[in-house]
Amino acid sequence: MNDARFKKRTLFLLAYMVFALLPIYWMVNMSFKTNEEILSSFSLWPQQFTWANYRTIFTDESWYSGYINSLIYVGINTLISITVALPAAYAFSRYSFLGDKHVFFWLLTNRMTPPAVFLLPFFQLYTTVGLMDTHIAVALAHLLFNVPLAVWILEGFMSGIPREIDETAYIDGYSFPRFFVQVFLPLIKAGVGVAAFFCFMFSWVELLLARTLTSVNAKPIVATMTRTVSASGMDWATLAAAGVLTIVPGAIVIWFVRHYIAKGFAMGRV
Repeated sequence: MNDARFKKRTLFLLAYMVFALLPIYWMVNMSFKTNEEILSSFSLWPQQFTWANYRTIFTDESWYSGYINSLIYVGINTLISITVALPAAYAFSRYSFLGDKHVFFWLLTNRMTPPAVFLLPFFQLYTTVGLMDTHIAVALAHLLFNVPLAVWILEGFMSGIPREIDETAYIDGYSFPRFFVQVFLPLIKAGVGVAAFFCFMFSWVELLLARTLTSVNAKPIVATMTRTVSASGMDWATLAAAGVLTIVPGAIVIWFVRHYIAKGFAMGRV
């Protein structure tokens, strides 16, 4: 009975893995083909293996600059989001004040709102103050969605830390900044890792705001990938290679924070 159940579970997991990895494999497969082969035949692996698509991305400024721009504003956004969210989450986890639950819910409603709702206000504001087509413009726009998420995640981790630790540190003569950096922050490093991961992933894949608020100097890779149509048609091969390279930063981040993400799920805050 147990063996049959184990076999069914194994078959289900294998089927799920194939279903989940097939699109990724197919994108990798297409990235080593030519457009002619992609459009003319169906094959499980490249018949005419080529690195030309990746060479195009690494040598064409319109492609590789998109990755650089994305990494710049994503890094800025993640750093600011965590810096702002840490004291806010500490306040929600340690203090009770008038309207605290309502403010906390209001933060989450910003995260629930579609980015299209804020598109016009951001566009008009940035046009007025001269921030259009800059990295900081996209980074600040994404704060509206990433800060509430980071506060929500960090508040859960902080609430799991006993308050006696704060009191003991104050008795030992720690100032609040010293206590927070040297004592409290190491205890919630898992939460910081989880929050940074989700902030990074949202900014990395978000398209609408990033595409509208940039044009040339700060155009991200997600916007570049939507403009691969030419007079000869869609450049499927180069687009597939760009898609493969787009997955790489997220995979690297997941590798470094995988243990923190698992802990976040265990604590019920992710």
